[in-house]
Amino acid sequence: MDWFSAPDYWFTRAVIERSLALVYLIAFVAAIHQFPALLGDRGLMPARRYLKATTLSQAPSLFRLGYSDRALIGLSGIGTALAAATIVGLPQSGPTWVSMATWFVMWLIYLSIVNVGQTFYAFGWESLLLETGFLAIFLGDDRIAPPWLVILLFRWLAFRVEFGAGLIKIRGDQCWRDLTCLDYHHETQPMPNPLSWYFHRLPRRLHRAEVLGNYVAQLVAPIGLFLPQPIAGICGAIMIGTQAYLIVSGNYAWLNAITIVAAFAALPDAAYGLILPLSTPPAAEPSIWFVGLVVGFTVLVGVLSYWPVRNLIGSRQLMNYSFNQLHLVNTYGAFGSVTRDRYEVVVEGTGVDNPRGDDWREYEFIGKPGDPKRRPPQIAPYHLRLDWLMWFAALSPGYASGWFLPFCQRLLEGDRQIRRLIRRDPFDGARPAWVRARLYLYRYTTWRERRETGAWWKRELAGEFLRPIRLEPADATEAYSDRWDARVA
Repeated sequence: MDWFSAPDYWFTRAVIERSLALVYLIAFVAAIHQFPALLGDRGLMPARRYLKATTLSQAPSLFRLGYSDRALIGLSGIGTALAAATIVGLPQSGPTWVSMATWFVMWLIYLSIVNVGQTFYAFGWESLLLETGFLAIFLGDDRIAPPWLVILLFRWLAFRVEFGAGLIKIRGDQCWRDLTCLDYHHETQPMPNPLSWYFHRLPRRLHRAEVLGNYVAQLVAPIGLFLPQPIAGICGAIMIGTQAYLIVSGNYAWLNAITIVAAFAALPDAAYGLILPLSTPPAAEPSIWFVGLVVGFTVLVGVLSYWPVRNLIGSRQLMNYSFNQLHLVNTYGAFGSVTRDRYEVVVEGTGVDNPRGDDWREYEFIGKPGDPKRRPPQIAPYHLRLDWLMWFAALSPGYASGWFLPFCQRLLEGDRQIRRLIRRDPFDGARPAWVRARLYLYRYTTWRERRETGAWWKRELAGEFLRPIRLEPADATEAYSDRWDARVA
């Protein structure tokens, strides 16, 4: 079946599978660590409550059979084990159905998590991981050559991710059109990394070059994915290089890693052969049933592509939107607008009943900026969901709806699960008397300020985000009290 097989992409498939499995592994480990505190039985937005308020068609999930924190950890553990097995190539070495079943189970488990994850799983890269993971079901096993149709579907995914991001930019913020967005973005991005400060301090002419390079990678290179080699490979390499640049300049969870995985499909084995000694193994004929499934799935993707294509060419482009609850054939985009100033919500507590200014002590988060002298850490491809939502909360209090007050309540209770999601609890697990949140304006220090103070940030108080609150004495031991004493301390 010469029309069906792509023997020149044998090594490419191995790279795609192992890279994608690594992202799955990270995602499942993150769920084990974070989900119970955020969405578990004592979570900020309990999944059990959400399941009762929605139907199967609205949120298909294995947890419809019954949610518990133990079930969540168990399923995530299965996903972790399957991802680890795929990284070392175990399922791929078996029959076709074993490889397909392995990828399907990982997809089904993660779909079940995302569909009950509410705000904490409402990020575009969740849908991107699910769509990419579903495509991987049809890559086949190591005995047969990769299906050419599936290689094209991966390229179609890479096209939608990059081209959608490019269109949302030129249609969005004026700063993209006048090439000034990156004068701000390295400073105001959701979670800077150790090099973001240095990227921000690049000369402005280099920021203009960054924007122009972005346009090439997102509006020109994606078109070349469907042209003959070596053009497709060159365009894929451009996209991979751009995503690598984003990885070293910021923390964007696994968004860049998954985009790279999809773009790998543009690189034939010959591209890797420039640096690695490769040979194409003999291929067995694929089963007729497998060929039928791949063709049928390709037709399905073609049908489902109507909605993202209409969105791309429409005047009101949606960004990061799933048109179905299975998160298949989605539309993507990122940073259509760029904030000019960085605000941070700083959460503080005190053990004093009648506190004064010096009595308040700051909670330190793992990834988001807090202490101005603390260097921004490298977090990606891991995803800190609480830290990301704190960035959104600083943009508008509306983004904090439904989870921020419960978060403060857990701090007042000294909740152990929530304490695991922050870097430093100033009370070492003891219950504070009061908790408050204040809004600060953060700016990167200059080269001179950095040398003189050792600080990465300078900040100034911008206002009050949440006035001091405490648990009413009668509710101090109740897990889900909605009654608050919000008197100003």
